[in-house]
Amino acid sequence: MHRSELLLDEPTNHLDLDALLWLEEWLRQYRGTLLLVSHDRDFIDRVATSVIATEGDGVWIEYAGGYSDMLAQRGPARTATITDVSRVVIEPRSRQMSKRMTFKDRHALDTLPARIATLEADVARFSGLLEDPDLYRKNPDRFVEISDALETARRALASAEEQWLELEMRREELDSS
Repeated sequence: MHRSELLLDEPTNHLDLDALLWLEEWLRQYRGTLLLVSHDRDFIDRVATSVIATEGDGVWIEYAGGYSDMLAQRGPARTATITDVSRVVIEPRSRQMSKRMTFKDRHALDTLPARIATLEADVARFSGLLEDPDLYRKNPDRFVEISDALETARRALASAEEQWLELEMRREELDSS
């Protein structure tokens, strides 16, 4: 059996929204091993199954989930020292669909509800800011910034909900067998 491997360096640079959404979907369905280097933390949250982060002095640690999950696992003391860590490994789907729940799966099930709540609050906050009828007239750049942030939050929310649902269904299936 031939295993495919792919290395992507900053794949989201210069992509419009349609191309970005297509790339995210394609990467979610990619069956090979993928090493992704990106500064786009939202993108990492939406496609990564693990993040490999430098701890300094040549030490690298793999964290389950996306960028936000890595921050949560590191805790506040370590998070404050992050320089530029956005290296991601996406496991092959065949490995993700194993018969048992991995530590990473259980961790995601535990942390995704809080992430979803945070994203829902972000969507509500950005939507509320856009309700100001004079915002565009007063500050068009701020309007665009908030609109982009709202779209990013909505995509991240949809992705987190989808991931949680898949994991919860798998957990229930395993519990019933």
